[in-house]
Amino acid sequence: MDHYEVIEDALIYIENNIQQPLSLVSVADTFNMSKYYFHRLFSAMMGCSLNNYILSRRLNASLKLIQNDHLSLTDIAYQLNFGTQSSFTRAFKRQYGIAPRSLRVKDQSISQVPIPSVVKRSVKNINGDIVTDFTLTELETIRVSGIAFEVDLATDDYKTKIRSHSKMLLDSIDQTINGSCYIIYSDCQPNSTRFKVLFGIPHDIQIDKPYYFTVDIPQLFCAKFKYFGDLLDIGDVFITDFARFLKISKQEAENSHIELIQVFDNIHNLDSAYHIYTPIKKLPIDSDF
Repeated sequence: MDHYEVIEDALIYIENNIQQPLSLVSVADTFNMSKYYFHRLFSAMMGCSLNNYILSRRLNASLKLIQNDHLSLTDIAYQLNFGTQSSFTRAFKRQYGIAPRSLRVKDQSISQVPIPSVVKRSVKNINGDIVTDFTLTELETIRVSGIAFEVDLATDDYKTKIRSHSKMLLDSIDQTINGSCYIIYSDCQPNSTRFKVLFGIPHDIQIDKPYYFTVDIPQLFCAKFKYFGDLLDIGDVFITDFARFLKISKQEAENSHIELIQVFDNIHNLDSAYHIYTPIKKLPIDSDF
């Protein structure tokens, strides 16, 4: 069983035993791992500690129990291993911003959240910790032709927008063109979720339509990560992965107008394997690249 399957199975195990006194030791033992390795693996894959994850799932489970008027808040706290009603109430208010009692006395509801998916990617051990697998590499200058637009990652339609523009490009080119394609995110302002995006291919194509451009991506020193599945679903996961990479590898992000580049293996399949290139500063130790 690989690390991806271990964490996936662990999430199901936690959900099925959410009313039991779960701990790092008990969960790690279930999967025949040391608590130290399991803790590092879980944190790397899920972006939070096991204890914080269990707490969030206990609170998620409480949402359904609160709707049962025959259960007191003390009963719910006891069932979900909070120890006391006050500790349950404090944790609930931290996560949801309201007291659990408010869901009974006011016309309010909070929907339960399903078990989160585990983004599939490789991991490696570095400096005694576990991070998403990466390589340091030079991304050589490349000319990309494609369609430019803007997206706001804070809105629900950004995935649809990226897919619709990619289809517009694919409908405009010779269908015999194969190979990789690029999604280039650039010029995000501080504290903003808006990006300029170019969806393009490394072919010299001429399309006489608005918003179609040919650009040269400069040579960049990058951290390269590989993911599997739908890239547009990983958002926060990659942010966490990259932050852990910077902290553990002692690297620094480069001050570049290009924020990141997604390179898909197959231009006709955006669910294929893909790499993410993120510009970083080249340190003296990286001089061989």
